[in-house]
Amino acid sequence: MSIISGALYVVATPIGNLGDMSQRAIEVLSGVALIAAEDTRHSGKLLQHFGIKTSTMALHDHNERAMSESIVMRLLGGEAVALVSDAGTPLISDPGYYLVAQVRAAGCRVVPVPGASALLAALSASGLPSDRFVFEGFLPAKTGARNARLEQLQEERRTLVFYEAPHRIVASIAAMAAVFGAERQAVIARELTKTFETIHGDTLAGLSAWLASDANQQRGEFVVMVGGAPLKDHGIDAEAERVLRLLLAEMSLKQAAALAAKITGVKKNLLYQFALDLSS
Repeated sequence: MSIISGALYVVATPIGNLGDMSQRAIEVLSGVALIAAEDTRHSGKLLQHFGIKTSTMALHDHNERAMSESIVMRLLGGEAVALVSDAGTPLISDPGYYLVAQVRAAGCRVVPVPGASALLAALSASGLPSDRFVFEGFLPAKTGARNARLEQLQEERRTLVFYEAPHRIVASIAAMAAVFGAERQAVIARELTKTFETIHGDTLAGLSAWLASDANQQRGEFVVMVGGAPLKDHGIDAEAERVLRLLLAEMSLKQAAALAAKITGVKKNLLYQFALDLSS
C-alpha cells in the first residue's frame, strides 16, 4: 500500500491477542517515517514481533503538548507519522486528542486505521442493549468525586460503559450498587482477548459478591457495563403503552399523547410524561 505524504495515521493495535493486528496496521507502521507511541518500550515489543523497524518517539499525557508541535512540523514537511497507544484504539481513554486537533488545525490529513477496541469488544458480548450507550471512561479515583459522577448518571437510560483499574474495581462496583441500586443489571469484562478473558453478568450486588469471593477476578484490565435506568412507573398499563408507542411512530409526541388519551382513557399528562421518558 502507498503511504500518504504528510498524513497522521491513528492506528489501533491489539488489546491482548496479537492475532488481532491487521495487515493494514502492519503496513502503515512499517511505511511511516515515525511512530508516536504512548510507551515506546511497550510498543517496541509489538513492533519487534511483527518485524517493524520504524523509529519511535514517546507521546503521552505529560509531553503531548510539547511534542505535538514537532510532529506537525514533520507532517508539513511531507513525512507521514503514525500514532499508537499501549493497546486498542488511540484517544479512547488514551493520549492523542490534542495532537489530532493540532494536526487538523494545521490542515494535515488524519487517517484512521481501525482495529481492536476494548469498549466495543466488551459491549458486543455483554448482552446489554447496545443500540444506544454512553462511554464514561475511567471514573474519578477519589470516593467523593466518583460518587458525585455516578449520581449524575443515576437516571441515564442508555447502557453505561466504564473502564476500571484492578486496584479500584471492588470499590467502583460497590459505589455503583449504592448509587444505581443493588439490583441493577451489569456486566464485567476483564482481560479481553487474553488467556484469562472473563465476561460475567449479574446484578451489581451479585458482581460485588463475585469479586469478593475470588481475588483472581480482581486482576487485569476491566470494562464495566451497567444497564440503563428503568422507566419510571407512571401508572400506565400495557395496552396504553402499546397504543402510545404505535402512535409515536406516526406523529409528534404531543399529538400521540393526546390521541392515546382519547383512545385509552388514560390522562393525557401521564401519557405525555411517559412519552418524554421513552424518548430520553
